[in-house]
Amino acid sequence: MTAAAFIATLALAGCGDRYDSGARAGSGALIGAGGGAAIGALAGGGTGAAIGALAGGGTGAAVGAATTPQRPRR
Repeated sequence: MTAAAFIATLALAGCGDRYDSGARAGSGALIGAGGGAAIGALAGGGTGAAIGALAGGGTGAAVGAATTPQRPRR
């Protein structure tokens, strides 16, 4: 079940505008939460999965927003 949720999270996270910091933060949060939940579930189970999802989501959102490239000038 966790693997299916992780794959679905990754598939949806790729649907963002690469030049929009809000979209990148959202995508990063989805990827981070999915990865954190998967690692937390493997490491500790129920509570570990929740903590991993929160930590991964927050970290993913911050990294996604911080790494937004500038739109090229025409």
